[in-house]
Amino acid sequence: MLRVHPIHFTSRPEQWEHLLGALGLVKTMDDGDWLEFDAGSGRLAVHRAAHSSPEDGTTVFGVEIGILAEFARRTTEAGTQAEVIEAPHGSAVRVTGQDGFTFLAEQARRAADGTWATSAHADPALAVTATWLTPDVDGAARELRNIGARPRSDTDTTADFSTKNGGILRVVHGAAAESGDLAFEYDGGLEALLQRLTAAGVEARLDDEILHIANPDAATGAAPASIGITRAPSA
Repeated sequence: MLRVHPIHFTSRPEQWEHLLGALGLVKTMDDGDWLEFDAGSGRLAVHRAAHSSPEDGTTVFGVEIGILAEFARRTTEAGTQAEVIEAPHGSAVRVTGQDGFTFLAEQARRAADGTWATSAHADPALAVTATWLTPDVDGAARELRNIGARPRSDTDTTADFSTKNGGILRVVHGAAAESGDLAFEYDGGLEALLQRLTAAGVEARLDDEILHIANPDAATGAAPASIGITRAPSA
């Protein structure tokens, strides 16, 4: 079991809830400062942060998995460092890449029917994308293969992976090993999605095959002005 599950920190969770609902995600958990939203492919957590704090407007790369100890064992045997730890939200596996980047593989929640499916009410065309920035694209791609991600496409500066249970993992060349910005992918017409967002009062524009959505966190000055949604590649 492997699903994309980044965490977005924001001092504007109400605005994010409205935006994500307009995009077609469904809120599946509300624990005060911690919200979770299901997409048709992948899951996103939204964590309240203090206004203008270093975390405000940032996204942390992450995944969720089934059996922690088994995942750690298989990942270690494949050649990537992984250990079970106690994280703020319970036990998790900490994965460490050779570039020094670390991320958590957290325990997934099952759906009401006992499967690993996300909400049936989420837009099935929308996928959550988590991004790993690194000076060593080939090395980071190897680490993702070792955790069970499936190679999808690559260039000299990027590598994309799908996951068994939903969402996209993306490696992008960068000066430092760190989490990249939140993004989405849409397996459908971006024009129709733009109309839906506009009808919901969300500022958005389509430019060069990328749907740019106004970022609720942009007022902090540290977050990008927009969130990007790209078309899913043709099968």
